[in-house]
Amino acid sequence: MIDAEAVAANAARVRDRIADAGGDPEVVTLVAVTKGFGPDLARVAVAAGLTTLGENYAQELAAKHEAFAAEPPPTPPEWHFLGNLQTNKVRHLAPLVACWQSIDRPALITELAKRAPGARVLVQINLSGEEHKGGCPFDEAPTVVGLARDAGLRVEGLMGVGPAGDPAGAAPSFRRLVALADAAELPVRSIGMSADLEVAVAAGSTMVRIGRDLFGPRPPR
Repeated sequence: MIDAEAVAANAARVRDRIADAGGDPEVVTLVAVTKGFGPDLARVAVAAGLTTLGENYAQELAAKHEAFAAEPPPTPPEWHFLGNLQTNKVRHLAPLVACWQSIDRPALITELAKRAPGARVLVQINLSGEEHKGGCPFDEAPTVVGLARDAGLRVEGLMGVGPAGDPAGAAPSFRRLVALADAAELPVRSIGMSADLEVAVAAGSTMVRIGRDLFGPRPPR
């Protein structure tokens, strides 16, 4: 398994890429995506100074949180939930998650407001338009933002996953997301992963979600 020194070196390279793309590494939040890896890797990430960790699966997040509770690190991580979220998982995750990045529909808003009043959330937009992808359509995003605000949730920004293929092809949808965030006065724009980080930062990303370029290939589930 990769060690903390190697992860810290990889994180420095990611921050250099952010700077080269015109972003400020002190301003653009680096979310270390530990999904698919075990609790030991998450502990290595924290030891390397990465304390904002992203998870896509409820059971994995719960297992890592339990491991950290049993043996707390000097600096506990802040967990962000990134994946498709089923309403029946909210109750179990509510005490664990600091920021919910995949809010995209009224039923989820209602459940989250019930289980985690005032929770920090990002509204996810489906940037590719593919039905199997998470997120609401662009034209529904203002309504979802309004519903979340009315429900008492703390809407901090928007999130999107760039379409597959040439990273440059994500630029128009990234710029559209940033413009929508500007119009809604939302400061956080969670766009950009290992492959399309530069495109996202150039478009105005304030948060990137990086897994492979920090930790290497993800083991098969």
